[in-house]
This record gives sequence, C-alpha cells and structure tokens, in this order.
Amino acid sequence: MEKIESFKINHKLLDRGVYVSRRDYDKNGEVMATTFDLRMKRPNREPVLNQAELHTIEHLGASFLRNHKEYKDETVYFGPMGCRTGFYLILKGEFSSREALPIVTEMFEFMAGYDGEIPGADAFSCGNYLDQNLPMARYEAARYLNEVLKKITDYQLEYPNV
Repeated sequence: MEKIESFKINHKLLDRGVYVSRRDYDKNGEVMATTFDLRMKRPNREPVLNQAELHTIEHLGASFLRNHKEYKDETVYFGPMGCRTGFYLILKGEFSSREALPIVTEMFEFMAGYDGEIPGADAFSCGNYLDQNLPMARYEAARYLNEVLKKITDYQLEYPNV
C-alpha cells in the first residue's frame, strides 16, 4: 500500500509550526481547499496533548471558526490529529501558511483567553462531553500562541525537505 502524503513528512525533523499539508480540489473539481497542519507539539520529542484539552481545543476552535465573520463560510474542518500533536484546519481556497497565520493566531488568542462555558459540552451536543479541560486547553493554546505563532520563522511555515 502506498504511503499517504502526510506520512512522507520526516517527523523526526518536524517542529511546531503552521504548514500547508495539502491543496486539492473537491470531487467536482470546482472548489480548491487547503489543509493546514497546526503542529503544537514536536512529534516524538515531547509529550502529546492529553485527550481532555485536545477535545476542548477542538470545541473552541471549531466554534470560533464557524462563527467568524470572514471565515465561517471558508471553514471546512477543524479537528485533532490522531497522534495528538496538533490539529488540521481545512479552508476553502488556496492559501499559503503565511496567509493563514492571521486567522490561526486570532483563533489561538481566542482560545488562550476564553473564559466561559465550553461550546457544545453537554450530553445533547457531544458524545463525550465530560472529557473536557478548559484550564489546560487555555494553557496549551497560550503556549502555542506565545512560543510559536507570535515568533514564527520561515522554517516553521514549510515542511522539512529531508
């Protein structure tokens, strides 16, 4: 079986950052979508996100994007990576990592400062609503925001070539 593109990235060299993972047209060939790898943890070199804060970041990020005045119609998906080192964000259109940086930064600022009920964290709306951790989600969002997004380098915007 052929490896999918995301498995061809050398995760031993991958740092925290914002990367274009994929660009592709929808099945009708009409709408271009860009998938971003929002890498919050260095793969295989630091502890991954715990499930509860990962889940909370998913709820906050998806709610933020789908309510954003400019990006609500461009947002296709926001959700966690199975390896728990970050998130995928899919936007309609063709974007570079640098072009996506403002909305990603705004989203993480929102999450780092969020103080309220977690959107959708109830038995009616979520299949595992009790598995949430807002304080740790805020901590992880602030860490990514302050250590990566606000100090990002070109190196953290392009996948490693090797």
